[in-house]
Amino acid sequence: MNDEHNNIDEEFEDEGSFAAMLEESMATTVELKPGQKVEAKVLQIGDEWTFLDVGQKGEGVLDTKELLDTEGELTVAVGDTLGAYFLSRAGGELKFTLRIGGGASGTAQLEEAWRSGIPVDGRVEKEIKGGYEIKLPGGVRAFCPYSQMGLRRIDNPEELIEQSLSFRISQFSEQGRNIVVSHRDILEEERQQQREQLKQTLKPGMVVKGTVTNIRDFGAFVDIGGLEGLLPISEVSYSRVENLNELLQVGQELEVAVKSCDWEKDRFSFSLRDTLADPWGKVGSVFAEGTTHTGTVARLVPFGAFVTLDEGLDGLIHISKLGEGRRIKHPKEVLMVGQQLQVTIERIDRDERRIGLVPATEGEDETQNSYSEQPAAASMGTLGDLLKASLNKKRNG
Repeated sequence: MNDEHNNIDEEFEDEGSFAAMLEESMATTVELKPGQKVEAKVLQIGDEWTFLDVGQKGEGVLDTKELLDTEGELTVAVGDTLGAYFLSRAGGELKFTLRIGGGASGTAQLEEAWRSGIPVDGRVEKEIKGGYEIKLPGGVRAFCPYSQMGLRRIDNPEELIEQSLSFRISQFSEQGRNIVVSHRDILEEERQQQREQLKQTLKPGMVVKGTVTNIRDFGAFVDIGGLEGLLPISEVSYSRVENLNELLQVGQELEVAVKSCDWEKDRFSFSLRDTLADPWGKVGSVFAEGTTHTGTVARLVPFGAFVTLDEGLDGLIHISKLGEGRRIKHPKEVLMVGQQLQVTIERIDRDERRIGLVPATEGEDETQNSYSEQPAAASMGTLGDLLKASLNKKRNG
């Protein structure tokens, strides 16, 4: 009898606990507003409808067609999380969408998309004055200015013709006869999401992939997806770089090392040089004091001549060592940039990373070492030639 009484008490306690949890769940449920974006977990995928867990009392439903790619294949699986926009509530059913898509949507649904900020699918039909004509669901025409088509200026506007993109409606008037849309808003939202993810993971020293977006005299700007940073000209190569346009071009993809991150000031810097092998690794072995090499005159300055021994590795011949015993006022009197020259390493200062050179004694044989045996050493020229030689070494290696 006592056991039966205890079991009844436990059942009441369990029901009370469940009721308390349900009440707590209801208390934490936030009333959704049309157009509000939520994180939704895919519970079940049917032929017509997909059911979502959206943290509400009722389940969310989404048209399964929105989850299909152009070939009719599903792009998500049960358990995946996606961002969905709330449309309406009917009974216990919450209707969601990823965007306003195909079909005869009509201007009423487009107006709702405008009011709630829900993205709409659109096809770029043609260029018109100041931008593009966009075909929205239901055959409705809209206008997208050039400035709202991308994050940056579009060099070849005609390349976007016939592309299908997502847009946000920024202006809706005259009962849908005057609609202005923006693809840039979508890109900026995606970029902000990428930035928040990078804020948690990006650290100095990491190597990341990026794309060159702009080239200036002092460096190049590189976009790593979510943020843009500066690649200073001094961080491009171990060699002295005079003209970045000879080495980089807009749109080029690079792997760069993160040098610094300042999220408050929105300043980020990268290094391409830090991803390359340090040429000073050969100093002391291949390039040792007393060894003789074939170099290329890289720069002439009033106090001497800089000679490139290997990519990123220069030495200095002081003006007092030039002229074969006669006094000269400037190295250009006896040397010219690009000239091949036999030099001997006189001294090495590792702390200052400096190499002192002297012209090799006439008739002296070049020291046989792994460097002098490389054909590239006899064909050094401009910085561009050096980089080409380096790339060829990597391809053949």
